[in-house]
Amino acid sequence: MANPVFPAVTIPHLAEAVLPKVHRVRLRQPTAPAIADIEATVQAELQKSAELAALPRGSRVAVAVGSRGIAEITTLARSTVAWLRQQGHEPFIVPAMGSHGGATAEGQAGVLAKLGIDEASTGAPVRASMATVEYGRTKGGIPCRFDAEAAKSDAVVIIARVKSHTSFDRPIESGLSKMVAVGLGKQDGARNVHRLGPGGYTDVLPDLAAIAIAKSPLASGLAVVENAAHELVTIEAVAPPDFAAADQRLLQRAKSLLARLPFRQLDALLVEEIGKEISGAGMDYAVTGRTDLRGIANPDHILISKLAVLRLTQATHGNAIGIGLADYIPLETANALDLVAMYQNAITAAISEKARIPIVLPTERETIQALVLTSWAKDPEAVRYCQIKNTLDLDEVLVSTALLEELDQATPARELDFDGTGRLSTLI
Repeated sequence: MANPVFPAVTIPHLAEAVLPKVHRVRLRQPTAPAIADIEATVQAELQKSAELAALPRGSRVAVAVGSRGIAEITTLARSTVAWLRQQGHEPFIVPAMGSHGGATAEGQAGVLAKLGIDEASTGAPVRASMATVEYGRTKGGIPCRFDAEAAKSDAVVIIARVKSHTSFDRPIESGLSKMVAVGLGKQDGARNVHRLGPGGYTDVLPDLAAIAIAKSPLASGLAVVENAAHELVTIEAVAPPDFAAADQRLLQRAKSLLARLPFRQLDALLVEEIGKEISGAGMDYAVTGRTDLRGIANPDHILISKLAVLRLTQATHGNAIGIGLADYIPLETANALDLVAMYQNAITAAISEKARIPIVLPTERETIQALVLTSWAKDPEAVRYCQIKNTLDLDEVLVSTALLEELDQATPARELDFDGTGRLSTLI
C-alpha cells in the first residue's frame, strides 16, 4: 500500500459550529419478496437454456463470476456448478472483473476468495488469467478482448447482477452486457470502455458485447436483481442474443427497488463509510446527488450542499474511489488511503474526479463541524442534516429536527457524541 501522510491542519473557528441534535428514524424503502429457494430457482432457470441443453456430456464450461458483492453469490455459483455437473459437464470458475484485483491473476482469484468463491465452496476450480483473445473490432476500431481461459471452453455461463451503474443513467448499465464487454474483457476490456468516457458506455460497450456474443462460446447468462434489503428477487437465465434486451428490462425493475433518501434538499450529508463493495464508485450517485463528471448532469431529484465522509470499509482495502465527491474527510481516513489502488482504479476507469482528495481535518468532530458550518443553512438551529451508514444501507438514518418534521415520525433527540480523540460515537 502507498499511504499518504497529511498534516493536522487546525482551523480554530470550526469550534463555533453548532452541531444539530439528531433523531434516529426508519425509512420506508421499496420492497419485493425475496426468492425462497435460490438453488432450486437457479437450476430451474438453467434447465430452460436451449444452448446448455445442446452441449454434449463432458463439455468444459466456464462459469464467469465478477468482483461485486452480489447477494448469495456463493450459493449462485455453487448451484450453477452443481447443475452443470448433474448434466455431466466439467465446470470451472473464471474471474470476470475487468482490471479489479490489481489487474493480476492472483489478485482476481483473491477477490473471488474474499467473496467466498473458491473450489471448496463451489465444487469447481478457479482458473484465473489476465490473458485474452481478440474476437474482432468495432466499427470505431476498438478491439473486443475476451478471457483466454473462457475462450478455450466449450461454453460460458455468466452470473451478473443487473443494477444501475455508478455515474450516470443510460439504457444498459451494469449487467450481462457489461460483464461480457468489461468483466471478461479483463484489463484491456475495462480500459477500452472506460477511457472513452460516457461514449464508451453508451456506444462502445454494446458493440463489444455484441461481437463477443457472436464469436465466443457464451451459452447463457444468469441475471439477478436485488431488492433494497439486498435480497435476490429475480433469477433469470438469458440466452446471449437476448442479453441487451434483458439488461434494459431488468434494469427498470432494479431501479424501482433501490433505496433512496426521501428528501429533495439537504444542507449537510454525513456518510459514515464508503467502499468498493458498497458501490463501484464508493458512493451511489443517486443517493448523494453527485456525479460530478464533465458533460454529465447531476441527478435533479436531490441537492446536497455539503457532504463529508468519515471512514473507509475494511473490505475496500484503502481504495477510496469516490472520495473526490466529498467536501471533507478526517485525517485518519486520509492517511489510510491506498493511493496505488485508488489511482489505478481511477485511471483505468477514466474517472479522475472521483479520486481527488477533499479538505482534510484533524478529527471526525472537526470534519462534522466544517460540514455543518459551511452548509449554507440560513439558521444553524434549523440545518437540514442527515447521517447515513453508507449509500447502500438506508433503512435507518439520523436526521436533524428540521428533517424529522417531514417524515411524520416522533423520536427523541440526542446530541452527537464523540470520544476523547474526537471520533464520532453516535453512529447508525
